[in-house]
Amino acid sequence: MNLSELLASLRATEWSRLVGRLIRVTGDWSLAEDCVQDAFLRAWERWPQDGVPSQPAAWLAVTARNRALDQWRRHRSWPEKVRLLETADEVPDDRLALIFTCCHPSLPLEGQVALTLRAVAGLSTAEVARAFLVSEATMTRRLTRAKTKLQDTGVSLVVPPDPWRVDRLAGVLGVLYLLFNRGNDAGPGEPETFTLAPEAVRLTRLLAELLPGEPEPRGALALMLFTLSRRPARFASGALVSLEFQDRSLWNADQIAEATGLLHQAWLQGDPGRYTLQAAIAGCHAQAARAHDTDFRQIAGLYVRLEALAPSPVVRLNLAVARGLADGPLVGLALLDALSSEPLLASYHLLPAARADFLGRLGRTSEAAQAYAQAEALAPTPAERDYLAQKRRHLP
Repeated sequence: MNLSELLASLRATEWSRLVGRLIRVTGDWSLAEDCVQDAFLRAWERWPQDGVPSQPAAWLAVTARNRALDQWRRHRSWPEKVRLLETADEVPDDRLALIFTCCHPSLPLEGQVALTLRAVAGLSTAEVARAFLVSEATMTRRLTRAKTKLQDTGVSLVVPPDPWRVDRLAGVLGVLYLLFNRGNDAGPGEPETFTLAPEAVRLTRLLAELLPGEPEPRGALALMLFTLSRRPARFASGALVSLEFQDRSLWNADQIAEATGLLHQAWLQGDPGRYTLQAAIAGCHAQAARAHDTDFRQIAGLYVRLEALAPSPVVRLNLAVARGLADGPLVGLALLDALSSEPLLASYHLLPAARADFLGRLGRTSEAAQAYAQAEALAPTPAERDYLAQKRRHLP
């Protein structure tokens, strides 16, 4: 492993641990991030000459702490901070508290996302900005507002007590799953945005390790891995390929195997939550060697359970599609038509897209073409618009 690879690995494993430690002692988010960043820069400069230390993570911790000490010693009125920093090795692992604090409900969602990527994942402000297609100045303002909000409202770096943890955990997983979907939706020409998907997987894996008694982080991780396993077959020559027509030999077997094991563990831990149920649905697709072997009746049953647990128009839409694929397009079309009055689905492109598919299966080509055109106009990305236009052109 060369120096660049070593530092990248250490950044992935140690960044949140080091930042969390300094935030707890200093209470200063920006200072903590700057000192840890400085430690990595010093490692890059000094290790080629001095050699890699026997305990590189400890070297980084000491260097970051010393950098913070230099900053605090300039302020003679803060001797207590200096004393705490001098004994910082006694501070416990704060990674879990850092994750919960970054996703604190007092912050707007955009602030939670930005702070999680910066403080927990260790992405630079420029990297976060590029992934979300905003300027670095805009992302800097988001981060500053989030940190100021936490400090002004006195939010401390703590893991929520048991009575609140489940509710807060749902918010944390929501942020991580949003990051994953933002990355996974990126097209082949958006590599910087796609990096959010494996980053979300890494953070969810960390959360599952830190909360071994909670099943939902494992369920969320299984869902992400099942979804990510299909990525190699999702695009062909730059064009989006639907699940039905993907080359399943390209799916990542290792990710599917790991996801299957995680799903089994999460399922055995208790009543499945929303992410575990979604992982089970993704697992049904992963287990089918061919598209027409998919057990859509089982998938429909899982969506019924998901709708009872976390009702939403999108879940009802997916249930209607599964029922149509299990029981026939007439059944599916009737269920979709019943959803047409849902306000939240009025601008959702997958409703007319699903209608178009069932209409095409019934031979109602003219109606299917109109539905595809409607879906194409609503689709949020060029890849999806191109895919829907191609489906419309290839109607018999």
